[in-house]
Formats: sequence, C-alpha cells, structure tokens
Amino acid sequence: MIAISDDLKHKINNIPPLPGIYKMLDSRGNIIYVGKSKCLKKRVKSYFMKDHKWEKVKKMVALIRDIDYIVTDTHLDARLLECSLIKTIQPPFNAQMKNDSRYAYLQVKEYNPHNALAVVHERCAYSYGPLRSKHMLLELTQLLKNLYPIHFDGDRYEFTYHIFPITMDKDTFEQNQKVLIDLFTSEEKLNLMVQQLRDKMITAASTYHYENASIYRDIIHGLEYVKHGINGYRNLFSKKLVLRVPTQDGIKLFYINAGNILLTKKYKRISSLDKYLKNFIEKGNAIKYSNTMKINDKASIDYRDILYSEINSLPEDMIVFVE
Repeated sequence: MIAISDDLKHKINNIPPLPGIYKMLDSRGNIIYVGKSKCLKKRVKSYFMKDHKWEKVKKMVALIRDIDYIVTDTHLDARLLECSLIKTIQPPFNAQMKNDSRYAYLQVKEYNPHNALAVVHERCAYSYGPLRSKHMLLELTQLLKNLYPIHFDGDRYEFTYHIFPITMDKDTFEQNQKVLIDLFTSEEKLNLMVQQLRDKMITAASTYHYENASIYRDIIHGLEYVKHGINGYRNLFSKKLVLRVPTQDGIKLFYINAGNILLTKKYKRISSLDKYLKNFIEKGNAIKYSNTMKINDKASIDYRDILYSEINSLPEDMIVFVE
C-alpha cells in the first residue's frame, strides 16, 4: 500500500464491502473526487495499492487526506447518487457527467443558403437531442453540406457527393429541409439513409475512391450517433416496468415509467414477492409524473444512460413489464 497516515489507513480498512459512493477530500476538506462501486472497500483500497499509470490519478491520490462514503441499497442507487453529487459538487478530478450544460442539440434551420443544420445549446423548433458531443454534431453538419440537396422519392434517397457545397435556392432549400426533418423524426427513414450511404461507401471503395469512401463512413458514424441519441432508448422507455434488485438484507423495487423512477421501496426478506409486487405496482400506477421531481433536459441524459445500462445488465427475472 502507498504510504498514507494511520488515520486514513484505519478508515480505509473499515469501509464495508457494500455498494455506495465515496468522496475523496484534500487537506482543506474539499471534495476533489466522487466515485461509486459495487464494493466500496475494494474500490477505495485500489487507489492506494499500486503506482497508477495515469498522471491524473497519481496527482489526485497524492492530495487525498480523508475519505467519506455513503452505503446504498443497490449499485443503481450508487450510480444515481454519484451522478447527482458530481453535478452538485463539481469535483475537480471528475470529468464525466459534470458539464452537462455543454451538451447540444442538432437543429434543422429555416432558410439559410449556407447552413441547413446548426448546433445549438437550447431546445428550439426542429431541434433534436440533447447530445453529449458537440464536436461530433459540428463535424456531421459540415460533412452533410457536400450531399445537399437530398431528395426522397418515396422509396429511397437521391443524393450526390459534391466536392464543393451547392448553394441552394429557397425552394430547393425548403425541400431539403423537409427531408432532414423527416430523417431525424423517423428512425425508419434514418436507417434507410444510413444503408444507402453504406452502399455508396462500398461502391466508392471498390472503385478505389478511398477519400469519398472515408467521407461516407464519417457521415454514417455521425448519423448513427444522432440516431442512438434520439431513438436508442425509445423502445425500452416507452414501457412501464418494475426492477426487482436484491440487496444485502432483502430486495428493492423500482417503478419506472417513460425512463423515470417514480417509486422505490425496500423490503426485508419476504416469503412471497407476488403480493408485495402487486401492491407496489398499484401505488406506482397512482403516481402522476407531473407531480414528481423534474430533471433538466440535458442532465437527464446522464440519468437516462445510467438507468438504461443498469436495466440491460440485469437478468430477465429481475425485470417485470407492467401492462
């Protein structure tokens, strides 16, 4: 173990092997990092067991003088609490989930001869998102300029790559605008566009036009990123469901509607879950989302991702879909 004070070593050795969050504090008592783990004891101890290869971690460990922790019922609780604390405290050594104000929207513009799409920081008419990577969105808007105008004949898209972007007149721009709105509104149409881009990429590569092939590849990558941000969670979060997550001394239920946790309840060891589950669902159905705590549009991305990944990591028998 790295040389640390006896007080800190004693505190680390007494951290329980349970899920929760931990806070790293410096000599002034400032929280410099917030983390989470399924096993707090193992995770916290790992910071002091070896010489880390990442300079950022080395620097942080050298500053740690104290550690606080909070035990949670489940790993899901720990992840949600970690996210909330990072957004509230803004610890200097945390990078993810801290700067959600920088998340952006992709907007289909009104008539503008030079820009059919824009990257904006607030939701507005014909905007899609929010999405984390402003850089990815800016790159996509630039790449698509060389495909305009894009036409749709009812079955497929018609477009050609132009070395220099074409300046569209108002009528052409408005037709192109409608195509873009349909693209980002309909997952089916976005899938069709991506497939046609793949076909063009393969054709370009087979005829040794590697530069064009790489451009099509990058556009596909950008559109797939936008598609996942807009539609990636729609199927799962269009349903009501209950998670049945084991805890150290029982089970915890989470009632989820439209991607929002509306109700949680922890039960001690119980002989039959069916009766408790029925009552829990009835209480969950009685809750109106409008009366629950709202999270701002951009911050919701991080909470949504946590919930989505946790649900997908659970065995099927821990997920109950509610009619």
